[in-house]
Amino acid sequence: MTERDKTSRTTLATPMILWDLPTRIFHWSLVVCVAGSYLTGEDGNLDLHQTFGLCVIGLVLFRIMWGFVGSESSRFASFLRGPSAILTYLRAVRSGAHPFTPTHNPLGALSVIALLALLLVQAGLGLFATDDIFFEGPLNGWVSYDMAAILTGWHHLTFDGLAILIILHLVAIGAYAVLLRTDLVSPMVTGRKLAKPEDAVRAPRMAPLWLAVLLAVIAGGIAYGVTLVG
Repeated sequence: MTERDKTSRTTLATPMILWDLPTRIFHWSLVVCVAGSYLTGEDGNLDLHQTFGLCVIGLVLFRIMWGFVGSESSRFASFLRGPSAILTYLRAVRSGAHPFTPTHNPLGALSVIALLALLLVQAGLGLFATDDIFFEGPLNGWVSYDMAAILTGWHHLTFDGLAILIILHLVAIGAYAVLLRTDLVSPMVTGRKLAKPEDAVRAPRMAPLWLAVLLAVIAGGIAYGVTLVG
Protein backbone atom coordinates (compact mmCIF):
# COMPACT_ATOMS: atom_id res chain seq x y z
CA MET A 1 0.00 0.00 0.00
CA THR A 2 1.44 3.39 -1.02
CA GLU A 3 1.59 6.43 1.22
CA ARG A 4 -1.09 8.02 -0.94
CA ASP A 5 -3.37 5.00 -0.41
CA LYS A 6 -2.84 5.18 3.33
CA THR A 7 -3.65 8.88 3.38
CA SER A 8 -6.74 8.33 1.25
CA ARG A 9 -7.92 5.50 3.47
CA THR A 10 -7.39 7.57 6.63
CA THR A 11 -9.26 10.49 5.10
CA LEU A 12 -12.21 8.39 4.00
CA ALA A 13 -12.55 6.35 7.17
CA THR A 14 -14.92 7.85 9.71
CA PRO A 15 -15.77 6.68 13.24
CA MET A 16 -19.01 4.72 13.50
CA ILE A 17 -20.79 4.20 16.82
CA LEU A 18 -20.78 0.49 17.60
CA TRP A 19 -20.46 -0.92 21.14
CA ASP A 20 -22.32 0.43 24.15
CA LEU A 21 -20.71 1.05 27.53
CA PRO A 22 -22.22 -2.00 29.31
CA THR A 23 -20.88 -4.35 26.62
CA ARG A 24 -17.43 -2.83 26.84
CA ILE A 25 -17.38 -3.03 30.64
CA PHE A 26 -18.54 -6.64 30.43
CA HIS A 27 -15.81 -7.51 27.92
CA TRP A 28 -12.87 -6.13 29.90
CA SER A 29 -14.26 -7.32 33.24
CA LEU A 30 -14.46 -10.82 31.77
CA VAL A 31 -10.85 -10.59 30.60
CA VAL A 32 -9.75 -9.64 34.14
CA CYS A 33 -11.85 -12.35 35.81
CA VAL A 34 -10.77 -15.16 33.47
CA ALA A 35 -7.11 -14.18 33.87
CA GLY A 36 -7.55 -13.87 37.62
CA SER A 37 -9.28 -17.23 37.80
CA TYR A 38 -6.45 -18.90 35.92
CA LEU A 39 -3.66 -17.29 37.97
CA THR A 40 -5.29 -17.98 41.35
CA GLY A 41 -6.01 -21.56 40.31
CA GLU A 42 -2.35 -22.06 39.38
CA ASP A 43 -1.23 -20.50 42.68
CA GLY A 44 -3.60 -22.67 44.72
CA ASN A 45 -5.48 -19.66 46.10
CA LEU A 46 -8.80 -21.45 45.70
CA ASP A 47 -10.93 -19.07 47.75
CA LEU A 48 -10.04 -16.17 45.45
CA HIS A 49 -10.24 -18.56 42.51
CA GLN A 50 -13.85 -19.27 43.47
CA THR A 51 -14.59 -15.55 43.74
CA PHE A 52 -13.31 -14.96 40.22
CA GLY A 53 -15.33 -17.95 39.02
CA LEU A 54 -18.53 -16.58 40.55
CA CYS A 55 -17.82 -13.23 38.89
CA VAL A 56 -17.45 -15.03 35.55
CA ILE A 57 -20.85 -16.67 36.08
CA GLY A 58 -22.43 -13.31 36.91
CA LEU A 59 -20.83 -11.63 33.89
CA VAL A 60 -21.91 -14.35 31.46
CA LEU A 61 -25.46 -14.33 32.82
CA PHE A 62 -25.53 -10.57 32.35
CA ARG A 63 -24.27 -10.88 28.76
CA ILE A 64 -26.88 -13.50 27.93
CA MET A 65 -29.68 -11.26 29.19
CA TRP A 66 -28.14 -8.21 27.51
CA GLY A 67 -27.98 -10.20 24.29
CA PHE A 68 -31.78 -10.28 24.24
CA VAL A 69 -32.86 -6.90 25.64
CA GLY A 70 -29.74 -4.73 25.45
CA SER A 71 -28.52 -2.28 22.84
CA GLU A 72 -29.17 -3.18 19.21
CA SER A 73 -25.55 -3.98 18.29
CA SER A 74 -25.15 -6.17 21.37
CA ARG A 75 -28.22 -8.31 20.73
CA PHE A 76 -27.59 -11.81 19.45
CA ALA A 77 -30.14 -11.25 16.72
CA SER A 78 -27.97 -8.49 15.24
CA PHE A 79 -24.99 -10.73 14.50
CA LEU A 80 -25.98 -14.39 14.71
CA ARG A 81 -26.50 -15.86 11.27
CA GLY A 82 -27.73 -19.18 9.90
CA PRO A 83 -25.79 -21.82 7.95
CA SER A 84 -26.52 -20.18 4.58
CA ALA A 85 -25.05 -16.84 5.63
CA ILE A 86 -22.02 -18.57 7.12
CA LEU A 87 -21.36 -20.50 3.91
CA THR A 88 -21.75 -17.35 1.84
CA TYR A 89 -19.26 -15.57 4.07
CA LEU A 90 -16.77 -18.45 3.84
CA ARG A 91 -17.04 -18.48 0.03
CA ALA A 92 -16.36 -14.75 -0.06
CA VAL A 93 -13.30 -15.09 2.18
CA ARG A 94 -12.03 -18.01 0.12
CA SER A 95 -12.30 -15.92 -3.04
CA GLY A 96 -10.16 -13.22 -1.46
CA ALA A 97 -12.95 -10.84 -0.51
CA HIS A 98 -13.64 -9.74 3.02
CA PRO A 99 -17.25 -8.60 3.48
CA PHE A 100 -17.59 -5.72 5.92
CA THR A 101 -19.59 -6.50 9.04
CA PRO A 102 -20.32 -3.77 11.60
CA THR A 103 -20.08 -6.07 14.62
CA HIS A 104 -19.14 -9.77 14.47
CA ASN A 105 -18.76 -11.63 11.20
CA PRO A 106 -20.71 -14.94 10.99
CA LEU A 107 -17.75 -16.99 12.22
CA GLY A 108 -16.89 -14.50 14.94
CA ALA A 109 -20.48 -14.65 16.15
CA LEU A 110 -20.20 -18.42 16.57
CA SER A 111 -16.99 -18.01 18.56
CA VAL A 112 -18.72 -15.52 20.86
CA ILE A 113 -21.53 -17.98 21.60
CA ALA A 114 -19.03 -20.83 22.06
CA LEU A 115 -16.98 -18.77 24.51
CA LEU A 116 -20.01 -17.73 26.55
CA ALA A 117 -21.36 -21.28 26.67
CA LEU A 118 -18.02 -22.84 27.62
CA LEU A 119 -17.32 -20.17 30.24
CA LEU A 120 -20.68 -20.83 31.88
CA VAL A 121 -20.15 -24.60 31.82
CA GLN A 122 -16.56 -24.38 33.03
CA ALA A 123 -17.36 -22.01 35.90
CA GLY A 124 -20.52 -23.94 36.70
CA LEU A 125 -18.57 -27.18 37.06
CA GLY A 126 -16.28 -25.39 39.50
CA LEU A 127 -19.23 -24.96 41.86
CA PHE A 128 -19.10 -28.72 42.53
CA ALA A 129 -15.29 -29.06 42.55
CA THR A 130 -13.05 -30.13 45.40
CA ASP A 131 -9.32 -30.47 45.97
CA ASP A 132 -9.94 -33.38 48.41
CA ILE A 133 -8.15 -31.45 51.16
CA PHE A 134 -9.26 -27.95 52.14
CA PHE A 135 -11.52 -26.62 49.40
CA GLU A 136 -15.03 -27.48 48.27
CA GLY A 137 -17.18 -25.55 45.83
CA PRO A 138 -20.43 -24.09 47.19
CA LEU A 139 -22.52 -26.85 45.56
CA ASN A 140 -20.15 -29.71 46.33
CA GLY A 141 -22.51 -31.05 49.00
CA TRP A 142 -25.21 -31.59 46.37
CA VAL A 143 -23.34 -34.46 44.74
CA SER A 144 -21.61 -37.62 45.90
CA TYR A 145 -17.88 -37.83 46.45
CA ASP A 146 -17.38 -39.79 43.25
CA MET A 147 -19.49 -37.39 41.19
CA ALA A 148 -17.61 -34.43 42.68
CA ALA A 149 -14.36 -36.01 41.52
CA ILE A 150 -15.76 -36.46 38.01
CA LEU A 151 -17.05 -32.87 37.85
CA THR A 152 -13.71 -31.58 39.13
CA GLY A 153 -11.98 -33.44 36.31
CA TRP A 154 -14.38 -31.94 33.78
CA HIS A 155 -13.76 -28.52 35.31
CA HIS A 156 -10.05 -28.87 34.50
CA LEU A 157 -10.70 -30.44 31.11
CA THR A 158 -13.11 -27.77 29.91
CA PHE A 159 -10.50 -25.13 30.74
CA ASP A 160 -8.26 -26.68 28.10
CA GLY A 161 -11.04 -26.17 25.55
CA LEU A 162 -11.56 -22.64 26.83
CA ALA A 163 -7.84 -21.90 26.46
CA ILE A 164 -7.97 -23.08 22.83
CA LEU A 165 -10.90 -20.76 22.07
CA ILE A 166 -9.14 -17.83 23.74
CA ILE A 167 -5.95 -18.47 21.73
CA LEU A 168 -7.97 -18.65 18.50
CA HIS A 169 -9.68 -15.40 19.47
CA LEU A 170 -6.32 -13.68 19.97
CA VAL A 171 -4.97 -15.11 16.72
CA ALA A 172 -8.01 -13.77 14.87
CA ILE A 173 -7.46 -10.31 16.37
CA GLY A 174 -3.83 -10.42 15.28
CA ALA A 175 -4.74 -11.62 11.78
CA TYR A 176 -7.24 -8.79 11.36
CA ALA A 177 -4.63 -6.26 12.48
CA VAL A 178 -1.77 -7.57 10.31
CA LEU A 179 -3.50 -8.92 7.20
CA LEU A 180 -6.57 -6.71 6.96
CA ARG A 181 -5.31 -3.67 8.87
CA THR A 182 -8.49 -3.75 10.91
CA ASP A 183 -8.33 -2.79 14.58
CA LEU A 184 -10.72 -4.90 16.67
CA VAL A 185 -9.39 -3.77 20.06
CA SER A 186 -9.97 -0.01 19.96
CA PRO A 187 -13.71 -0.32 19.23
CA MET A 188 -14.11 -2.36 22.40
CA VAL A 189 -12.41 0.50 24.28
CA THR A 190 -13.95 3.56 22.65
CA GLY A 191 -17.19 2.06 21.36
CA ARG A 192 -16.45 3.37 17.87
CA LYS A 193 -15.18 1.67 14.72
CA LEU A 194 -13.62 3.21 11.63
CA ALA A 195 -15.58 2.54 8.46
CA LYS A 196 -15.54 3.75 4.90
CA PRO A 197 -18.55 5.87 3.86
CA GLU A 198 -20.01 3.02 1.81
CA ASP A 199 -19.75 0.66 4.80
CA ALA A 200 -21.13 3.00 7.43
CA VAL A 201 -24.50 2.09 8.93
CA ARG A 202 -26.86 4.03 11.15
CA ALA A 203 -26.00 4.25 14.82
CA PRO A 204 -27.51 1.31 16.73
CA ARG A 205 -30.30 1.92 19.19
CA MET A 206 -28.79 2.04 22.66
CA ALA A 207 -30.58 0.54 25.63
CA PRO A 208 -30.78 2.70 28.78
CA LEU A 209 -28.01 2.33 31.37
CA TRP A 210 -30.55 1.72 34.12
CA LEU A 211 -31.52 -1.50 32.37
CA ALA A 212 -27.89 -2.64 32.31
CA VAL A 213 -27.55 -1.86 36.02
CA LEU A 214 -30.75 -3.79 36.78
CA LEU A 215 -29.58 -6.82 34.80
CA ALA A 216 -26.14 -6.63 36.43
CA VAL A 217 -27.77 -6.68 39.88
CA ILE A 218 -29.92 -9.67 38.90
CA ALA A 219 -26.97 -11.58 37.43
CA GLY A 220 -24.76 -10.75 40.40
CA GLY A 221 -27.54 -11.76 42.79
CA ILE A 222 -27.89 -15.14 41.08
CA ALA A 223 -24.14 -15.74 41.21
CA TYR A 224 -23.96 -14.76 44.88
CA GLY A 225 -27.10 -16.72 45.68
CA VAL A 226 -25.32 -19.90 44.62
CA THR A 227 -23.02 -19.54 47.63
CA LEU A 228 -26.04 -19.46 49.96
CA VAL A 229 -27.78 -22.63 48.80
CA GLY A 230 -24.86 -25.03 49.06
